[in-house]
Amino acid sequence: MTMQLRIVHSTTFEYDGLATASYNQARMTPRNTPHQIVAHTRLEVSPTPWTYSYEDYWGTKVTSFEVLDPHASLTVVATCTVHTFRPPTPEPRLTWDELRSAAAGDRWTEYLTLTPRVQPPPDLTDLVRELAAGSALPGEAARAVCGLIHDQVEYRTDSTHVRSHASDAWAQRAGVCQDMAHLVIGGLRSLGIPARYVSGYLHPRREPMIGESVRGESHAWVEWWDDGWHPFDPTNNREPHDRYVLVATGRDYRDVRPLSGIYTGAGTQRMQVDVHVTRLA
Repeated sequence: MTMQLRIVHSTTFEYDGLATASYNQARMTPRNTPHQIVAHTRLEVSPTPWTYSYEDYWGTKVTSFEVLDPHASLTVVATCTVHTFRPPTPEPRLTWDELRSAAAGDRWTEYLTLTPRVQPPPDLTDLVRELAAGSALPGEAARAVCGLIHDQVEYRTDSTHVRSHASDAWAQRAGVCQDMAHLVIGGLRSLGIPARYVSGYLHPRREPMIGESVRGESHAWVEWWDDGWHPFDPTNNREPHDRYVLVATGRDYRDVRPLSGIYTGAGTQRMQVDVHVTRLA
């Protein structure tokens, strides 16, 4: 089943005083892929900034913008319309020997590096190695690791923050989608399976009604290499389908942050985020 989705992602920063300048990067524009077509995108910033757009190393569209006039607040609104049509993921194909070859290691070295964000603690490393030992193919082990994280880590809002590491969520057996993605990525990379972080959106209704706007939020899942990128959502323990919209991929959350930047002048800032998703067809 195909689906047409409109997503409106609004972020407002309120400053304690006046910010004299603000320098930012937005990664909020979905990508065209074989499984989704981006029909329309728009990024609106207030106050009016100077902007520059480019594609980063990981293939994500980035809009850099600067506000050089004093301002008490900053609002960023990203709007997009995307057609999705995700077929079932092919069955695992690569063998352990093929995946651990020198050629595969050279090609995907950046998705095999255990960054501090995804480094698994020793007891988790032992568990995923046990799963790998019982799996004939790397793709089977990858799905088993996703199932392990889904079963062992409770989804609990406000249990972690955007700077948390995978080990923090594992220690308390609780986290959000970002943490579960980091845990899976660390587990897969420790097995020699290239894995990357995916950010995007998920329509929260199982049967979305056409024309109904519902509150949503950013979402995270993973992809591993098996003669092609294979997506999986460990938070919901399923393959992404037509209610998913991909925005960015990278080594971990730091590579795909929707908004990042610095400001000068004001002492502190407060952030409010609002995401609405509407099925159009």
